[in-house]
Amino acid sequence: MYKAILYEKKDNTAYITLNRPDVFNAFNDDQSYELQDALKVATKDEEVRVVVLTGAGKAFCSGQDLKDIAEKENRSLSDSLYKRYNPIIRAMRMMPKPIICRLNGVAAGAGCSLALASDMIIAAENASLIEVFINVGLVLDSGSSYFLPRVVGSQKAFELATMGTKVTAADALAMGMVNRVVPADQLDAEVEKVVSYYRNAPTKAIGMMKKMLNKSFNSNLEEMLEYEAFCQEIAGNSMDYKEGVKAFNEKRKAEFKGK
Repeated sequence: MYKAILYEKKDNTAYITLNRPDVFNAFNDDQSYELQDALKVATKDEEVRVVVLTGAGKAFCSGQDLKDIAEKENRSLSDSLYKRYNPIIRAMRMMPKPIICRLNGVAAGAGCSLALASDMIIAAENASLIEVFINVGLVLDSGSSYFLPRVVGSQKAFELATMGTKVTAADALAMGMVNRVVPADQLDAEVEKVVSYYRNAPTKAIGMMKKMLNKSFNSNLEEMLEYEAFCQEIAGNSMDYKEGVKAFNEKRKAEFKGK
């Protein structure tokens, strides 16, 4: 189905793998548009309750394939963002399902943005993140100017962005850039542990909480109180809420269906 990514659905989980390991999963046009499509497929598939995003081989994603750009004269970088990268980031943040980043190696440039746009990042000890744009005279893109200062603060974000500082997995954990760090040989087990929780969780409520947290960055308290009431009314009419209350009263574990 795809040439530059892999898509697998298993146990209510969509596994999306960037699959250009020979160039550390750097983005070319095919990988950009195929990832857009895969995110749409996962969003629309009601059986999918959680998404895992990772890279093939030793890297997560090294950003834009600069050799691919060099072969195309007079390429507009803004057009590339509008058509290729921005739709990916919007799709990730608007998806009403959790996206777990399996950070198996370096995440650089747009690859770093891709990781930061995920809902949770589970990193291998040998993984790293780097806003590499400055090294080729470019600025942050693909959402990094939005996500990075919100995660690490404005001063640290300035340092990481303007100096192109590589952040190790351990330092990323200390700064709050990733959620968990484990030895490389334990990465799959740790990701599966998190995925297992979310594939059995009340997906509808989680999707609404994701929207609420996104909205909170640009809203005041009164606006959020109103939005909470709006969302809570919807959650209160869900099948999962009814099951949750019933399970509580029956002193058993709830069996959520994500509806």
